[in-house]
Amino acid sequence: MRAEDVVLPEDALSETFLAATGPGGQNVNKVATAVQLRVDLFRLGLHPDVYERLKRIAGSRVTGAGELLITARRFRTQDANRTDARQRLAEMIAAAHIAPRKRKPTRPTRAAKAQRVDNKRQRSAVKQSRGKVTFE
Repeated sequence: MRAEDVVLPEDALSETFLAATGPGGQNVNKVATAVQLRVDLFRLGLHPDVYERLKRIAGSRVTGAGELLITARRFRTQDANRTDARQRLAEMIAAAHIAPRKRKPTRPTRAAKAQRVDNKRQRSAVKQSRGKVTFE
């Protein structure tokens, strides 16, 4: 699943605007351009496996009430920050839809075992050939 394919239900989202930090001159002091996006994870209607992976990806951004908190303050306008927050959320959800591949257990071949034993023998022979140095 791609981030563009993710559909975000509006009833699961709530936005608040904060005063941003960083460059912007007097505009920073006057206008609340940073966006804090709260997402109710239960209302997204995700499959339980996807929900667990999303919680793992989000980490400490998930509150005890089951809300995902994304703060976007990269840009100087509310609209750009709102778009950025929603894009980051969509990327997280898309990443959570990717199931990890199961590892197929494999065994070393007979030739690989023989090669390992031969290498050990060679190394052992090199070490055995080193004698003690005597100064007589």
